[in-house]
Formats: sequence, structure tokens, C-alpha cells
Amino acid sequence: MSNLSYGSADSIAHYLPYFYDIAVECPYGLPQTAVYRQQQFVSLPDELFGRFLQAGFRRNGNTIYSMVCPRCRKCLPIRIDAGEFIPNRNQKRVLRRNGDLTVAMGPLKITEEKLQLCGRFLEQRYPLKGNSAEGYYGSFFANSVTNTVEVEYRLGDRLIGVAIVDIGCSWLNAVYFYFDPEASTRSPGTFNILHLLELGRRNNINHIYLGYLIREVRAMRYKENFKPHFLLINGEWVNGSR
Repeated sequence: MSNLSYGSADSIAHYLPYFYDIAVECPYGLPQTAVYRQQQFVSLPDELFGRFLQAGFRRNGNTIYSMVCPRCRKCLPIRIDAGEFIPNRNQKRVLRRNGDLTVAMGPLKITEEKLQLCGRFLEQRYPLKGNSAEGYYGSFFANSVTNTVEVEYRLGDRLIGVAIVDIGCSWLNAVYFYFDPEASTRSPGTFNILHLLELGRRNNINHIYLGYLIREVRAMRYKENFKPHFLLINGEWVNGSR
């Protein structure tokens, strides 16, 4: 069954029998075969989507998935409690370094400016993957099952970075972030998370989901610098900062 829509059940257990497994090359470059357990949905209400996030699921377009790789458990779902987070010295420096940026949040909108920036980011970050900005926007970003917004970061008129974010009443899901490779000295990924944490605090949203922490992947390791952070291990969210 595909393109499931929301019924009367409010538990993800109702939907799990419809999920199916797909084995692929590891998208993070690890030597093990990756296995996605996934299903497509038409839409998901706020509370149910939050339950999937709490259970460690992620979203790619209208697909909800988790990693069930048979010989690897390196993908650790990570979230931060916006009310408990305290920035460290380096994160405070990142905030000051980016104090000249303007931030705007609104509905997802595809523009030539964003496609060009996303394209440069993908070319620099994944030069051999054959990814395209049009493909990311068409099948990943714009094809959503929940309330999704864009956060734009600008230096004057120049677009520095764009975050794709799902927002519910009690959770925030960081879907993707791309930025100008020439602005990497600003630590834009760190600044984006700091802004999302502040966004959560202002709106009484505690749980900020950051996807996976994979310590073996350098580009994803920085997430564990946000403390305290919590990792989903054996079905339980535990403090991973200790």
C-alpha cells in the first residue's frame, strides 16, 4: 500500500505493517549496505508526525523512513531540548560572527536564486553523486506531508543559506540545510541550528530534531557539540552529552 493518508488511529503502530524495506548503497559513504524501512503518505497531522519523529523516523519528501541496516547502528537520531540548551564559547562566537545576517521565514518557494545556491552546494559537497537542485526541490523539499517552511539567511541582498524545516506545535524537524560554500568560515550549519533553537524557545517548542548523528561522518559530527543533546538508543531517548 502506498500514499497512505491519516485515518482514525493515532499510534504509529497502526501504520508500521505497511512499511517495506529497501536495500541501497549507504548514502553516508559507510561500507555497509543501508536498509530503509519506509512508506509514502499523502499527509500526516501534527501529533502523528511528532510520534514518528519521537520514534526516530525521518522524512524525505512524502516518504517517512527509518534506518534498519542489519550490520550497522551508526545512524543515531538526535534531538535537543530548546529550553535546556546552553551555547558554548565557540557557539557564542558563531552567533557574533553572523550578527550581520538577516533571517526571514516563510512558505517554501522555488526561485532561480535558490536553485543556483543549492546547485553550488551540492556540487561542492557531493561532486560525484549526480544530484541536482531541481531534483532536491521537486522530489524532496516541495513534496511534503506536513507544515514545511524555509528559513533564509542573507548578508545584505546576498543569499547565504536556506533551511528546510518542518514545524509542529510541540516539535521542529530540521529537514535540510544548504549554504554558500564561500561562506563556510561563518560556520553556517552551526548558526542555523542556533537559530532553530531560538525559534523553538520563542514558540514554546521544546523538541528540536536534527536528523542523525553519525560520528564516523565528519560533516555530521558537529551536531554533538550542542549540549545537552539526546540520542535514541534501543527505543529510549538518553542524554548523549555525558
